[in-house]
Amino acid sequence: MSTEVTNKEILRGGQFLVKETDCEDVFNLEDLNEEQKMMRESTQEFVDREIWSHWERFEKKDYAYTEQCMRNAGELGLLGIAVPEAYGGLGMGFVSTMLVCDYISGATGSFSTAFGAHTGIGTMPITLYGTEEQKQKYVPKLASGEWFGAYCLTEPGAGSDANSGKTKAVLSDDGKYYSISGQKMWISNAGFCSLFIVFARIEDDKNITGFIVENDPENGITLGDEEKKLGIHSSSTRQVFFNETKVPVENMLSERGNGFKIAMNALNVGRIKLAAACLDAQRRVIGEASKYANERIQFKTPIINFGAIKAKIADMATNCYVGESACYRAAKNIEDRIAIRESEGNSHQEAELKGVEEYAIECSILKVAVSEHCQETTDEGIQIFGGMGFSADTPMESAWRDTRIARIYEGTNEINRMLAVGMLVKKAMKGHVDLLGPATAVGEELMGIPSFDTPDFSALFAEEKDLIQRLKKVFLMVAGSAVQKFGADLENHQQLMMAASDILIEIYMAESTVLRTEKNAKRFGDDAQSIQIAMSKLNLYNAVEKVIQKGKEAIVSFAEGDEQRMMLMGLKRFTKYTNYPNVVALRTQIADKVAADNGYTFD
Repeated sequence: MSTEVTNKEILRGGQFLVKETDCEDVFNLEDLNEEQKMMRESTQEFVDREIWSHWERFEKKDYAYTEQCMRNAGELGLLGIAVPEAYGGLGMGFVSTMLVCDYISGATGSFSTAFGAHTGIGTMPITLYGTEEQKQKYVPKLASGEWFGAYCLTEPGAGSDANSGKTKAVLSDDGKYYSISGQKMWISNAGFCSLFIVFARIEDDKNITGFIVENDPENGITLGDEEKKLGIHSSSTRQVFFNETKVPVENMLSERGNGFKIAMNALNVGRIKLAAACLDAQRRVIGEASKYANERIQFKTPIINFGAIKAKIADMATNCYVGESACYRAAKNIEDRIAIRESEGNSHQEAELKGVEEYAIECSILKVAVSEHCQETTDEGIQIFGGMGFSADTPMESAWRDTRIARIYEGTNEINRMLAVGMLVKKAMKGHVDLLGPATAVGEELMGIPSFDTPDFSALFAEEKDLIQRLKKVFLMVAGSAVQKFGADLENHQQLMMAASDILIEIYMAESTVLRTEKNAKRFGDDAQSIQIAMSKLNLYNAVEKVIQKGKEAIVSFAEGDEQRMMLMGLKRFTKYTNYPNVVALRTQIADKVAADNGYTFD
């Protein structure tokens, strides 16, 4: 990365809410370099050849085939994209790791889960927190696919409250090893992994500690049966029992009591990677649905010609485009932040940890938004297929079941909604994001007389960008008033936090989409981006409607009297269009393009 780029001030996590971003400063799929395009193409070829063409095997709980595909991915170097070259990986940047995660994950949730569990939470904690000896010993085997990793955090009594685990680690009398005893559940890759990242509590420590534990059945490790699951049928998911499993003291990961921090930082990376993993699933579902709708004849016409189907296709394509826009914007921000820290002398480990942690808010936003888009897309895919969509003979049914887990793991969407707002408030209190100043300004604006001038919205996206800035005022108005009223007790008002979070999510996703399209319209011309412009406008319209709903829900729930009336007037003022878009025309324009191309062609 050039000195010019690394020295350029980039927005800190959460600052998108209070600072404007130029379209030239966002990264998107149209900015991929030639190496990244080749990587995407080779990943797609691998998936089409080995996974998509055998999707039925994954539905028949063919765990051995999942393992074989993982080994084949390792031979191609796809398991070591994020691993530094010193440990047998390719040492690619964060955007490239997102890109591979995106395009390798769309054919089946079974392989996607195995890949994510291994490359993310199975390998990354050692890469980022391990000693040099630990990294030299384990990471090359994990990067090549010789060994596979799994992650043991969840317990029967410790899910979202991850730090409450009961698994114990007891130091031996001679101080040479720990004996680990306890039960872990929902462990992906448990059936074929070579090592576990295990979290256990030493004595009565406040926080858990991480350990690298080799999978040796003769060392007190036993596995439960494969879990019977709604989806991801060929993802090996088992309980793991440790009975005085001996772990050398040198296999402690990081420091004593640092396990909770490791777990949380691993989840930050996991959240944005999970969002990426939901993108190609949407592309493939849109492709299958549009092909079927073009071929299915009812009332003597292809069903793609009916407005009800057009609406579904348009919304599916728009959601996918929105997810791409926001995911790659955040990924590049993280990559740039990592580069800046490395240029300042930080180690790769520290730079990556802090770079991702900086954008934890965006990671939570993306996890929620894209996993829910994916669920909606697969649900509409079934609907377009009609009765055939409900049949296990088509991939729609399995796609719907597989994507359901995305709203649960890496922290449920409810947890992530509250985290996004909670982390933003904490950043404001630390002075990392100035929310107080802008929130105060919004309060003063509400007390003033609104302007009745008609603005000049002749330039592309002039009105849309103005509207996005006003949506930010809605969040500042609602969240600012809630913080003022409840203070530190805000976290106990979860329904208000979730309403505020939905507003925050819509703002980030809509802004990312408009900025991507504006940048590309300047490069390629408005005509070349006419469908992307339509998707950006359609998404913003939907976002405004969501903000109105959630803003009103919050305001009438915590404000009363004059304060409530003033805030409701503000909500109306801040969400007002001067020129409403023709929603039906936008959907028709988008759907006709998808129908003509027989699939999603905007990546």
